Amino acid sequence: MAQLWGGRFQGEISELAWKFNASIYFDKRLINADAVGSKAHVSMLAKQGIITNEECEQIKNGLDEILKDVNEGKLQITDKYEDVHSFLEANLIERIGDAGKKMHTGRSRNDQVALDMRLFVREEVKNTAEALYGMLTTLDSIMNDNLYTYMPGFTHLQKAQPVTLAHHLGAYFEMFYRDATRLKDIYSRMNYCPLGAGALAGTTYPLDREYTAQLLKFNGPTNNSMDSVSDRDYLIEFLSALSIIMMHLSRFSEEVIIWNSNEYNFVTIDDAYSTGSSIMPQKKNPDIAELVRGKTGRVYGALNSLLVTMKGIPLAYDKDMQEDKEVSFDAIDTTKNCIILFTDMLKTMKFNKDQMEKSAIRGFTDATDAADYLVNKGVPFRDAHGIIGRIVLHCIDRSIGISDLSIEELKKFAPEFDNDVYEAISLKTCVEKRLTVGAPGPEAMSGSIKINQKLLDEFWTHSEDFEILDVL
Repeated sequence: MAQLWGGRFQGEISELAWKFNASIYFDKRLINADAVGSKAHVSMLAKQGIITNEECEQIKNGLDEILKDVNEGKLQITDKYEDVHSFLEANLIERIGDAGKKMHTGRSRNDQVALDMRLFVREEVKNTAEALYGMLTTLDSIMNDNLYTYMPGFTHLQKAQPVTLAHHLGAYFEMFYRDATRLKDIYSRMNYCPLGAGALAGTTYPLDREYTAQLLKFNGPTNNSMDSVSDRDYLIEFLSALSIIMMHLSRFSEEVIIWNSNEYNFVTIDDAYSTGSSIMPQKKNPDIAELVRGKTGRVYGALNSLLVTMKGIPLAYDKDMQEDKEVSFDAIDTTKNCIILFTDMLKTMKFNKDQMEKSAIRGFTDATDAADYLVNKGVPFRDAHGIIGRIVLHCIDRSIGISDLSIEELKKFAPEFDNDVYEAISLKTCVEKRLTVGAPGPEAMSGSIKINQKLLDEFWTHSEDFEILDVL
């Protein structure tokens, strides 16, 4: 058992307690972040004259060699070590001798792991934003191609008014764009370096925390050493953002599942993102969408788990905080994979435009416009509403639409009807005359798409928003 704290102890920790306490099983994922943080730390130590430049170079070269051997499979990270920090330090000492023992000077595992987690999460915030950017560009492309693809809009899952596919997908563009900007906000708030905070009260060594933060491309050092080692707000905030992303994906998945059903037949999912039945040969199931919907719960669970873990912890560091990693790693991986898979499914999905349009016609989505037609003829709105309601009831009994009625039949309900009613309540007219900002009319939607494209063009303009170390 390789540990960093044996001097105080006379007896050995029990094997069961060792395994229960150890984090090497999952924090080995932080090895790159740990090496990068250690290299920045020893560079600062050398600058401050705490170690020599030669020792600094020995340590950095040794860390690079260890990473290379791990990546090439020549060196295994095993449960002989308590955590990834002890793994790196023990192997470094074994390779370069006493110089390796100086790597930890002026540092605690508390500020070390706080740094590692921030470096790792900072990279994953960027990766998640990149995945969302792919989703947004896909949505923008489909919207641009479907300004005139008519479909029913829904409230209460009942057909309400005609919209376009571009308009419907535009709602999801707004959701996912807010998600992406939320990640930028998180990055900005978390981008401060905890290294140098020590266990909780700093150190007597003359560390240059500003220099370390600069090397690691943070905005600066954290401002309170106790908060530095006990803060997981940034991670809770990230898990919250991931939960919102998954909620949006789950809503979208639910619609794809409904649209894919035989009753709707709005979409055909590509074979690459469907599965069949082991007993029913006719089945083509929307499993990817269903799994995205299902995996939302585990991301919610990660957020709730960390909130509950942190709610009763006194300052500063407590071992409970080790529980932040497994659930967070899982939530991060789950969300990224869901975004990427859903985007790929969306790219290959076929939209059955004729079926969408027929559904809008059959669903009395022109009823509101028929009422507005009567209002424009001088009928008070409340009376017009009642007239159209009776017409709809009449049409339901006959299994026809409003536009299927002859002008003579319509006049029996209201003499104000004339032949121009058919054009007034056509899907084309119903959609295209809605021109206010955010409406489904093609003119309004073209304006929205131009705004979306401008937002996408500018998303990566400010590189400092997502400035990440290349080595990570």
